[in-house]
Amino acid sequence: MVVPELRPWRAARPHVVRIANAVRPRLARAADAVRPRVERAVAAVRPRVTRLARAAKPQVARGTGVKTWQYTAGAAIAGLALAASVVTAVGPWDSSGQRTAERDRAAAQDLTGGADHGRNSGTTARAPGPAPSAASVLTGLGGTANTVKSAPNGKAVAGVLDPLLKDAALGRRHAASVVDVATGKTLYGSGADEALTPASTTKIATAVAALSAMGADHRLTTRAALEPDTRELVLVGGGDPTLTAREDAEGWASLRTLADETAEALKKRDISEVTLSYDTTLYAGPELHPIGENPNLAPVSALMADEARTDDSTSGQVERVKDPAADATRRFAAFLKDHGIRTTSPGPSKATGRADTLATVQSPPLSALVERMLTNSDNDIAEALARQTAVATGEQASFDGAGKAILDRLKKLGLPVAGADFKDGSGLNRDDRLTAGLLTGLLVKSSDPAHPELRAALTGLPVAGFTGTLTSRYTDGAAGIVRAKTGTLTGVNALAGTVVDQDGHLLAFAFLASDTTDAGAAQTALDRTATALASCGCR
Repeated sequence: MVVPELRPWRAARPHVVRIANAVRPRLARAADAVRPRVERAVAAVRPRVTRLARAAKPQVARGTGVKTWQYTAGAAIAGLALAASVVTAVGPWDSSGQRTAERDRAAAQDLTGGADHGRNSGTTARAPGPAPSAASVLTGLGGTANTVKSAPNGKAVAGVLDPLLKDAALGRRHAASVVDVATGKTLYGSGADEALTPASTTKIATAVAALSAMGADHRLTTRAALEPDTRELVLVGGGDPTLTAREDAEGWASLRTLADETAEALKKRDISEVTLSYDTTLYAGPELHPIGENPNLAPVSALMADEARTDDSTSGQVERVKDPAADATRRFAAFLKDHGIRTTSPGPSKATGRADTLATVQSPPLSALVERMLTNSDNDIAEALARQTAVATGEQASFDGAGKAILDRLKKLGLPVAGADFKDGSGLNRDDRLTAGLLTGLLVKSSDPAHPELRAALTGLPVAGFTGTLTSRYTDGAAGIVRAKTGTLTGVNALAGTVVDQDGHLLAFAFLASDTTDAGAAQTALDRTATALASCGCR
């Protein structure tokens, strides 16, 4: 399988710093219990991390997900051990293209001896033997056929899932699909072709469509342009919701840097005063989502700083400014003022073809934006990527045009889109429709060796019990083994992602439930069902 190289640490830093902050309390509690093994693990990976950092240094950074060392042989007795230093070290895919947690989970099944991969055996009477030195075990992710046990049996999978999906907590209408990623074979389907409200699992479709349309390395550019005759300085939005005005940009595009370079360019032209404007014409249609003003989403604008948040948060609900473009431009003006550049009060405009670009800043690669969107269930990034997909494919960059663009891209990928309808990119619109079969199709396509550009749609999925929207879930279940996108609206609960079964097979699953009356109970039922897949040999 062709797999993108591990991405350099610098671009990954903002993503993993936020993840580390979210999981730090639980990691601290676990540290005392697992410290000896963790220290050995860190010592083992240090040379590899050093080599990665050295190799990455000359390059412009690409974002990365988070690697977890779950379900090694110790999982059978002591549960998962995870250290923040290891979590933030490297991405979730090893050099063979296999997710390391999956390899370790599969290797742990036999609990036999073998090399300890540099961790030093030093086991106690209670501890298991070191994990065996195992070759790749997932044929779909770099393994070979003779290293994998026989594929799961559909009837056996049905025997496990049917009773769980009858849980009344899942409402009157629900659908499910399970697919063997290595073969693409459907192992289970219940209402898999019925189009239901998908809530935030819509973001998986948005991710795949955007990556397909633009490529994993695409970057969003924000620029400052000077009209030659009028000395009008136009801040031109490129649709990057991760543009930040914070002092420490942490690898994201910096509005401060843009102002610094713009001021320098103006001084070279002996200009100390400008008419300041902003250009948001990359996008069209209404900025306000049909749900109206909402702490889950800012007005969708081609120009904003820090997702128009009114505090220092980077995810979750918070009050947003009503005019993101004007707010970002006022901040830009303040930074220019620090360099002695005077500006007028900003207003809307459009940069002409004659405008001279003075400075630009670029987002991290699209793959990093996709990972941040999926891990945090970030609605602002989702809506931006939906519109960027429209721009890239020649559709109008509006809610309607973006929905059409997403559907068209999925059709071109040969995915089963019958019944699908996209009213937005985030899943906040209750009129969105997806099938469980389409969701598993998206996940399988993202693992296809012929489409390495889609890989971030997998690596960005939250890790059960550790990252993003699954941080506090699965703590007593399949932590580290399930990676999935959640979806929750009133009366709607969904879960779609991947899981490694007892025999080391990577399975894609999707569960959609409508007309639920107890969100907590529905969530628990979905988690229980995904956990059952993790514990299933199903042969």
